[in-house]
Amino acid sequence: MGIRFRPYQPKQLLMLPPDLGEWVGEGHLAHQVSELVDGLELRAFYKPYEEDGRRNSPYEPRMMVKVLIYAYATGVFSSRKIARKLEEDVAFRMLAAGNFPQHRTLSEFRRRHLKDFKKLFVQVVSLAREMGMVGLGRLGIDGTKVRANASRRKAMSYGRMRERERQLREEIHELLKKARREDREEDERYGEDRRGDELPEELRRREDRLAAIEAAKQRLEAAQREADDERGRKPGQERNPKGGRPYKRDYGEVEEKAQSNFTDPESRIMKTSTEGFQQCYNAQVAVDGEQQIIVATEVTAQASDQGQMMGLLEEVEETFEETPQQVLADAGYCNEGDLQELEARGVDGYVALGREGKRAVDVNPGRYPARSRMRKKLASLAGQVAYARRKWIAEAPHGWIKEGLGFRRFSLRGLQSVQGEWDLVCLALNIKRMSALMAA
Repeated sequence: MGIRFRPYQPKQLLMLPPDLGEWVGEGHLAHQVSELVDGLELRAFYKPYEEDGRRNSPYEPRMMVKVLIYAYATGVFSSRKIARKLEEDVAFRMLAAGNFPQHRTLSEFRRRHLKDFKKLFVQVVSLAREMGMVGLGRLGIDGTKVRANASRRKAMSYGRMRERERQLREEIHELLKKARREDREEDERYGEDRRGDELPEELRRREDRLAAIEAAKQRLEAAQREADDERGRKPGQERNPKGGRPYKRDYGEVEEKAQSNFTDPESRIMKTSTEGFQQCYNAQVAVDGEQQIIVATEVTAQASDQGQMMGLLEEVEETFEETPQQVLADAGYCNEGDLQELEARGVDGYVALGREGKRAVDVNPGRYPARSRMRKKLASLAGQVAYARRKWIAEAPHGWIKEGLGFRRFSLRGLQSVQGEWDLVCLALNIKRMSALMAA
């Protein structure tokens, strides 16, 4: 007797339209995203469409938010790849409910609402707290370098800029001389009505490069003046008024090795843990110790973590109107002013004074009283136990983002844009984390 196979009729039409929700299993992350977004307040996403007189109906903002959050939660960040998923992936099709926005539409929607994702992030964290997943008893703070949407090869040092600027000015000068000479020769040969565009086009390319270099130089010079002002240095000062050696450079003078990137000028060269020096941003998180939910985010173009701790702490206080009881951070965040501020706020801080595994750091109690007190805390058994929790609390979400989601490079450019994308990444991770905790 022959084998009887199950029916297989690919071209058979369905009598009734299918329920896409049934094609995605119960408890699937797509269902969790859909239900959670349905409970969020999305007024900011609808506001741009109020009385704008559009003839064509735009896509439903709630649907677009669901698709973007689910995409980031499953490691799909490119608008083109999201558009393909809407055609090929059942979970994406369920969330879009038969809509197929093009990649430009998805990209524009994301760009337009970058600031609004922070509001959704705050709503989701507040919801997590109501569900008992956030307690604010203990926070871990950590930063990670995320590559910018720019290449190191598109960067140039200040010294190289000055050299290339001189070369371009000489080339432009020679091209202008050549153009005037050929114009005279052609006028004599063909008359004054003939025009030639070859040389002006060549000249324009060099002038465009010269303008880009001059703009990059101005950015570096402005940044250097700002840095000197922050250090309390005044124009004309040759040495620190508090004493010490003379300054190696004049006020506002840029070091020859200082670099600026032409693709994303706000990004910086930073040392990463696995890829050496790359064009990056420094992405910061504050993570709650209860269930490792991210409760605050920040992105900076500063390679060091110095000065970032209090900004994250203030964001948490503003969101929850409550000060965390305990804060854990590595040596990158250690400075006397922030340690004193933690004490003033009544926060039980544990901030390393040096790199883990290295020799203990000597501290002058008279000059650094807060550091001296921190050293004693960390030397105690209770301090060692408390600080040991930092790594698994604060560093795990960065691992989930980079290894689990595969987010290692920003899709957008500019500090303000990457801040919005980082909020979206952390929002998606929190929802995925909450979904896993509820299913456990």
